[in-house]
Amino acid sequence: MADNVNHPSHYTKGKIEVIEYIKDNLSYDMFIGYLTGNIIKYISRYKFKNGLEDLQKAQWYLNYLINYIKEKDCE
Repeated sequence: MADNVNHPSHYTKGKIEVIEYIKDNLSYDMFIGYLTGNIIKYISRYKFKNGLEDLQKAQWYLNYLINYIKEKDCE
């Protein structure tokens, strides 16, 4: 069964997920901006596009952002 929130199949065609590639190629602040932008995008459009699925995607990016900041604070 496809999981369009946690592991969309169109983001995992290569050896790593696209988000990992993006993280590896952006600075800390740029990556936080990327995550924040995705949170805003999904929250802003949920009523007009994919409903609950978009809210779950926003939640996924928020959880990723929280964990990323925690990880960097421990370094």
